[in-house]
Amino acid sequence: MRTRLIGLIVLIGLIWPMKSSAQVGNLGQFDSRMLHYGIQVGLTESKFDLRFTEDDELRQTMQGVTSYYAPGFHIAVIGDLRLNNYLNLRMLPGVTLVTRDLSYSWESAYLAAHHSAETQRAAESVYGDIPIELKFRAQRYDNFRPYITAGASYGFDFASLRKNRNRNNESIVRLQPNDLRYTMGVGFDFFLRYVKFAIEFKMNFGLLDLRVPDEDIYISSMEEMHSRTFMLSFTFEG
Repeated sequence: MRTRLIGLIVLIGLIWPMKSSAQVGNLGQFDSRMLHYGIQVGLTESKFDLRFTEDDELRQTMQGVTSYYAPGFHIAVIGDLRLNNYLNLRMLPGVTLVTRDLSYSWESAYLAAHHSAETQRAAESVYGDIPIELKFRAQRYDNFRPYITAGASYGFDFASLRKNRNRNNESIVRLQPNDLRYTMGVGFDFFLRYVKFAIEFKMNFGLLDLRVPDEDIYISSMEEMHSRTFMLSFTFEG
């Protein structure tokens, strides 16, 4: 993931200073409009940023917990307000379906005595998202215009199991329903004949601890759980 982001930054660095004498082509007045709308669809990869427990007794039972990226899906509508020639304010309310995988590494003595101990669990969420972002646009080059975004997003998990009673023999990962994140992204606008199409790469960094305190060892082995999501999106604006 880090390699992808570095590659994108390098690509932007190469594209940004380019000079072009080409005339503006398709949708020549599109970016001068005060307000326009669109739709965004995309793929996600999500995981937890974890902090393993400091409890010595639990550390004698478990070696560690790891979270890996798992695929998901995202769809949103776009409301875009032009602030000036290079800056837009955007709201992108939508729905994101995510899965986060958890991998548990047990001490061999504990695993030998507890054959039912699970090594894998998954946390599924259906978020209703309300992101607000600033879109900083570079100079347009013919039918192409790169940009970067930064903003914040609130998400509510409609599939949260926060109120469910957890037992060690059930594969339940209880999460808080509310999440607050900051976002950073980079994208490329392509002005087609009838619509503006864009490819966007974005990272969401959760600020809130999503863990519901629980005596269940699968949860108590973690001090904090924060969301991390990488998004590859395709937008269509008219």
